[in-house]
Amino acid sequence: MQASIFLLVLEVLLFALGLYLYLFARGVLSFGSDESKARAEEFRKGNALWMRLLGLALAAIMAINIVVHVKEMMAA
Repeated sequence: MQASIFLLVLEVLLFALGLYLYLFARGVLSFGSDESKARAEEFRKGNALWMRLLGLALAAIMAINIVVHVKEMMAA
């Protein structure tokens, strides 16, 4: 049971990472000082396509894994 809960927490963290990556690629998230914002914006513009796709894929896969994992935990 402990391993199952640990894996569920890991899946939720990976889902959050995918969501964060997607939101960063879209430009929704901003942080830091003006200098770091400028560097982040430059990086985001150069890499937005692959970050957006990777973020969506990771979030979608982890969402499916979370649903299946919770169903398995409820059945046991």
